[in-house]
Amino acid sequence: MTDETTRRVASLLVVASGVLWGFYWLPVRRLEEIGLSGAWGTFAITLAATALLSPAALARRRLRHADPWALASVALGGAAFMLYSVGFIYGRVAIIILLFFLTPVWSTLIGRLLGWHTPRLRLVAIAAGLAGLAVMLGADGEWPLPRGAGEWLALASGLMWSVSTTGIRLRPALAPPEAAFVFAAGASAGALAIAPLFGPLPGPGVEIAPALLWSGATGGLWWGVFMAGLMWATTRLEPARTGILLMSEVLVGALSAAWLAAEHLGPLELAGGALVLCAGVLEVWPVRRPTAPLPSEG
Repeated sequence: MTDETTRRVASLLVVASGVLWGFYWLPVRRLEEIGLSGAWGTFAITLAATALLSPAALARRRLRHADPWALASVALGGAAFMLYSVGFIYGRVAIIILLFFLTPVWSTLIGRLLGWHTPRLRLVAIAAGLAGLAVMLGADGEWPLPRGAGEWLALASGLMWSVSTTGIRLRPALAPPEAAFVFAAGASAGALAIAPLFGPLPGPGVEIAPALLWSGATGGLWWGVFMAGLMWATTRLEPARTGILLMSEVLVGALSAAWLAAEHLGPLELAGGALVLCAGVLEVWPVRRPTAPLPSEG
């Protein structure tokens, strides 16, 4: 494929992943209902994904030769999505998604720290994103800070994902099977580490058969098939572009939560969310790089 074709295919994969992840809160909350409370449901999902992905990833024995920083970046991305997953248990779907999708702001700030060129439009994007965050979180007339574990987890997950995608972009790419496996393994390890903080180990009241079905299907589809595609696409797109294309999840998630869970946003929350989305759009808006003046003749 040509570079442009590869870019288009990668972009379509990211959008499709965003649409699917817009429904991700459904299996997460379903596992909560059948007895896997707190982070234990996410641990079950990511553990199932790790097990399903391990044959393809380990058979080729490429991981032992992979760049350590690339492995760490992908694993960190898994941990970021793990926090995002747990956030759905403790917060409203649309707010959790919007807090995560401040990633273009964090990606631009990270690029600035790394000395990357930062056009003025990117600075406007940062201002819009932070203003949206303040309006959204201060909609109740209180200080514009995350309230509850879900919102803090979502904010932390977006920041971690920005660091991860920057690292993935800078280091040698892992093949999709290996990347998806490391991603799921990082998420699984992270979920196991924090699960005791949110609740004790599930007892005999867990519905075993439904839990296995939901965790296996969710781990295989969301964390397996589509995450492998997302890992492939992430190495071929700029971190900020990945963030904006994933915003298809915002619309799908907000609409599905309003329809299926009766979760609605107030006017100020909608306004703040719109500013966050505007920040994402500005982040990938075409800009001209400064060009050196032509040498004078004569």
